[in-house]
Order: sequence, then C-alpha cells, then structure tokens
Amino acid sequence: MRKILFPTDFSETSNNAFLYALKLAENIDAEVITLHVYELPVIDMSYTDVPVYQAEVYESLELNNFENFKDQIPVLRTIAEQHHLQHIKISNVLLQGDLVTNVINMTKVQHIDYVVMGTEGATGLKEFFIGTATASVMTGTKALVLGIPSESNYEPIKKIGFTTQFTIEELDSLRKLLPLARGFDAEIECIYVRTADNHVNEVIIADWKVIFKEEKVTFHIIDSNEVEDTIIEFINTNNIHLLAMLNHKRSFWESLFHTSLTKKMAWHLKVPLLALHDN
Repeated sequence: MRKILFPTDFSETSNNAFLYALKLAENIDAEVITLHVYELPVIDMSYTDVPVYQAEVYESLELNNFENFKDQIPVLRTIAEQHHLQHIKISNVLLQGDLVTNVINMTKVQHIDYVVMGTEGATGLKEFFIGTATASVMTGTKALVLGIPSESNYEPIKKIGFTTQFTIEELDSLRKLLPLARGFDAEIECIYVRTADNHVNEVIIADWKVIFKEEKVTFHIIDSNEVEDTIIEFINTNNIHLLAMLNHKRSFWESLFHTSLTKKMAWHLKVPLLALHDN
C-alpha cells in the first residue's frame, strides 16, 4: 500500500488540505500518516527570580503538546467521517524538532510516496502560495509533494495541468504522473508556451503524441512571450484542478517565484501544486 505523509499544525489551512490527502489516498489506494511537529523554546533563565528547572519546564511543554495532539486527532477523524472517508487507514505521529528535517527524514524511513501540505503566508509567492516549509520539503525529498493553497477548495481532480518544454526529464515526469491521473480518471493537459526564444522541434512534439496516444493526455502549444500569464490564463479558462511541474533543483523554485510573478500568481492561481522530481 502506498503512503501519504500529511504534516499538520491543526490550523484551518491544514484541515482544508487534509481532505486532499484523504481523497488522494482513496484514489490511489494509500494510507495516510499525519505528522505534528513541535519545537521546544530556548529558555533564558537569567530573567527570573524563581528557581525553575529547565527539565521540568520542557516536560510540562511536551505534556501540553501531547495533550493538544490527542485533542486534535478526533477533529481529523471527524473530517474523514463528514466526507465518508472513514475507511481510509490513518495513523498519527508526534515528533519534537524541526518540521522540515522531520518530514524529510520520515519520507526516507517510511518510504513515503506523497507529501500533502497545506500552505499559506503573507509576503511574496514563496510564502503566500507554497510556504517556506513546503518549498524546502519540495526541494529536499524525492517524494511527490502536493502543496494546497489555503484558498483552494477541494474539487474532484478531473484535469491536471503539466507544464513542459518537451525535455527528456519531463518525459519521465509525465510518465510518473500517469498513475495519479488514472487513479482520479483525470485528463492531463500538457502546456507548452512557445516563445520567440524557445522553439521545440516539431518532430519531438510528434514523438510525445505517439508515446502517449493511448493515454488521456492532450498537448497544447501556445505562442506567447508572457509565459507566466499564459499558464495562469490556461489554468483559469480550462478548469485545471491541479498543476504539476518538474522540480529540478532549488534554483528552479527561486527563479519561478520571482517578484514579477508574485502579484499575478497570488491573486489568480489557487489550484494545488504538485512537485515532480527528475532522477
């Protein structure tokens, strides 16, 4: 059985993303492992007149986190029941330490297939859309990472957008995307924005069409020098429910989420983002 890791802070944003994790589990026959991570603060003992033992303070904080964890688990169970997904196998893990480090470690130890994370922020697209933690997870693990914007309300995933420039790495990534599409009985809409400086050989495009002729894959070649605007418009006008992109390395995300894109995407793009990885 496949495994989905769901890091949560029990916020509304996380609870909203939990439904995506459950629906994903239902459609690809997977179990969900929820993960809550807490950090113990550094205690400065120089400003108190009352003798306080650090170990006792930490023990109290750990107990409070554990009690909160126990109180929140039924909330997740209720979400599953409300959407008739109580049959999904769910286990729960509580860990102390850094969120990103624990998530990446668990993806390795537990052989996680997907990580689903709710995301929100306030300053810039990297924070607003995928969040710094989610961005770090996307670039630090080989698992497929699905970032769910806080404003994204779940809809059945019937159309998956996939941006491409017809590279060998993207060919492999598109193959990896097929099982997910089949699980949801979804169509994959491949988007190639052809600019004045970027022309792919027509023979390569024809080869891709032959390779995927038996699959629900459609190719859209759009001439435009405004790549980001064109992708946004395509997603909005074609009712795309999920956008998949190949994540080469950290610099990819840094170049993708630059300032000029922040305002456009923050206001217009509200669909989940799936980060695929090359080998």
